[in-house]
Amino acid sequence: MSPTQKQAAFIPCRIAVLTISDTRDLASDRSGAILAERVQAAGHELAMRAIVPDDLDLIVSRLREWIARDDVDVVITTGGTGVTGRDVTPEAFSQVVEKDIPGFGELLRMLSYAKIGTSTIQSRATAGVARGTFLFALPGSTGAVRDGWDDILVHQLDSRHRPCNFVELMPRLNER
Repeated sequence: MSPTQKQAAFIPCRIAVLTISDTRDLASDRSGAILAERVQAAGHELAMRAIVPDDLDLIVSRLREWIARDDVDVVITTGGTGVTGRDVTPEAFSQVVEKDIPGFGELLRMLSYAKIGTSTIQSRATAGVARGTFLFALPGSTGAVRDGWDDILVHQLDSRHRPCNFVELMPRLNER
């Protein structure tokens, strides 16, 4: 950093974690627990944590509830991004998201390819913005949660990350 550049201050985000699963509860939700732990370890506030079943209407309802809150900046979901009949998280996102962030899913699949090979093609990880809130949908595996957080989100949700990050965009997300 040159003497004329000023180090940006860390700005903690208020992050809600939503696990989408028909079979998990808080005690057995390893992916949600890993994500919640990493969110807090990075200095962010865990605003909420919940589990909803793989039900389109319930997912949409929870997403809309959380993005309407002033105390949630980011929603990260885990689960429901596969291709089976019950996997409906991307469809729920499509009903809520106002602007897509296609690079998120593309980057996650690229990073995952190095670890799990062509199996990464089964992930429909996605992201977007709705009502000034960032939304990220991660697959339900613990490996995918680690990859999504450790390799992408921990950096993009850090106001000090350069050359740019999502946090510095937050004040402008509702511009018209």
